Amino acid sequence: MSDTENRRPLASRDTGWAHSITRWLAATSITPNQISMASMGFAALAGLALWQAGSADGVIRAVLLILGGLFVQFRLLCNLFDGMVAVEAGKSAPDGAFWNEFPDRVADIAILVGAGYGLGLPALGWAAAGFAVLTAYVRELGRACGQQADFSGPMAKPHRMATITAAAVLSLFEPLWNGRGEVLTVALWIVAIGAALTALRRSARLVKALRG
Repeated sequence: MSDTENRRPLASRDTGWAHSITRWLAATSITPNQISMASMGFAALAGLALWQAGSADGVIRAVLLILGGLFVQFRLLCNLFDGMVAVEAGKSAPDGAFWNEFPDRVADIAILVGAGYGLGLPALGWAAAGFAVLTAYVRELGRACGQQADFSGPMAKPHRMATITAAAVLSLFEPLWNGRGEVLTVALWIVAIGAALTALRRSARLVKALRG
């Protein structure tokens, strides 16, 4: 990350634990770009776990769902620390802007499409991923037009990942009502519809700002 204009407002950025980990990372040879790259790896593992959970049973399914949720959160932690190490620790690089954005798009696709294939609903997974990428496109389009980055919801990246994580955890209880996949299916529909509404909202706000 090369500047602070495109930083998502995060309460976790001001916590003591975040600053402690940032100082530790800054003292190593790990670069912000490498942290961004790691986020794609965690996202791929999350998508793989959610995909395989669709055909697993019993304890194995439970473990895969838990791993899927954990890897989603690890992806978000990478998104937090790449920026903090770059900005707060002063380790930004000329190509940081690319690595700040590109891995996020790959990560969204890997997680949401993986969940869709696990449910046997690949089209839903791709739809959720497509609208998720569109929300980021509109934000970056706004910046290209000279506007401030718009991180508004209702289904921005943190909301999408919170929805999928919560769904993975709640899916552990589906055997109680002889269910299978309903929770993640609902979650993907929420992400797809919410991301589409987010893209439309950001578009409307951008057009209004340009006209104003």
